[in-house]
Amino acid sequence: MTGHHPWRGVLVATALPLNDDLSVDYDKYAGHCAWLVENGCDGVVPNGSLGEYQVLTPEERARVVETAVAAVGGERVMPGVAAYGSAEARRWAEQAGEAGCRAVMLLPPNAYRADERSVLAHYAEVARSGLPVVAYNNPIDTKVDLVPELLARLHGEGHIRGVKEFSGDVRRAYRIAELAPELDLLTGADDVLLELAVAGAKGWVAGYPNALPRACVELYRAAAGGDLGTALPLYRQLHPLLRWDSRVEFVQAIKLSMDIAGRHGGPCRPPRAALLPGQEAAVRAATEKALAAGLS
Repeated sequence: MTGHHPWRGVLVATALPLNDDLSVDYDKYAGHCAWLVENGCDGVVPNGSLGEYQVLTPEERARVVETAVAAVGGERVMPGVAAYGSAEARRWAEQAGEAGCRAVMLLPPNAYRADERSVLAHYAEVARSGLPVVAYNNPIDTKVDLVPELLARLHGEGHIRGVKEFSGDVRRAYRIAELAPELDLLTGADDVLLELAVAGAKGWVAGYPNALPRACVELYRAAAGGDLGTALPLYRQLHPLLRWDSRVEFVQAIKLSMDIAGRHGGPCRPPRAALLPGQEAAVRAATEKALAAGLS
């Protein structure tokens, strides 16, 4: 692990196993978290976008965090604490701390297009929980863009320690490093992992290790270590899958890949619909090709 920086390394934004009746299978989830760590991942991020937190009850959401902590230890668990209200997000951060977690991940206000003052106040409120906060910049889904200048201000005021960067704009890595050299950059989208690792990312909040953890960890370690001879061919092999992480259907795609790889992906809760036949065929073919190449 990474000591005082529990958000570094490969942290898997965990998919949540559901039963046929769409109830949460906590035993399978505990086993999945343990399996990811056994296969080289540094930790897990429950209740991220991939974990379908928006459609969980508060009781389910709390139990998911507690299940992950029981499975792999609190120092390896960085829950998503996004909520419409700052007070609610702070309560989720406090729940994470009580469960034993050492850091949390937080989207900006996502109920409306918030201005800079609202963003600063939101992160300040959740930082009062006492846990280190990793910002999650996802301007595609939230309509609030944590641009490098705003990230530098959030960091300078002590509200955040890192950022999961999902804009897809790899140029930002260099601007963030100039404006806030102590702010840890984490790759947020699987299909720019290599570019951001080369640019100095300290971690990867990752989707596809849910299905292929060993290959994804090998890719990250090689890329972060500057071993492009290993990283680039592996990245090319994995990219037909990794790019699904940046698509609307990313949860369904990753769960399907898990099923094909012999894990329990299973269904999603509405309003997420099943993949269209063409999408399913594409994910299936790319997953089967990766498995046939010995990736796991």
